[in-house]
Amino acid sequence: MTTRKAPPQLEPGQYEVADAYAIQQVMAGTASSDAQRRAMDWIINHAASTYDMSFSPDNHSLTDFAEGRRFVGSQIVKLSKLDTRKMVQQQGN
Repeated sequence: MTTRKAPPQLEPGQYEVADAYAIQQVMAGTASSDAQRRAMDWIINHAASTYDMSFSPDNHSLTDFAEGRRFVGSQIVKLSKLDTRKMVQQQGN
C-alpha cells in the first residue's frame, strides 16, 4: 500500500513545541520579545509560506490556495516595514 502525501501547498506549517508555546503566549498577551519574534517568524515562514513558490503547474486550485497563504504573510511583512511616523504625519495634514 502506497501512502499518498499531500501536495506541499496543502501541508500545514511544521512546528516545534517552542513554536506552539510562542503562539500561545502571544495570544495570551504574555509573550517575551523573543517569543513574539519566534511566533511571527513561524507565521511568516511556516504557516503562510511567504517566501515559498506557490505555483503548481498541474493544479490551479493549489496555486490559488498557496497564494492565499502567501498573501497573509506578505501583508504581515508589509505592515512590519511601513514607516508609521510618516503615515501619522500624513494623517495630520
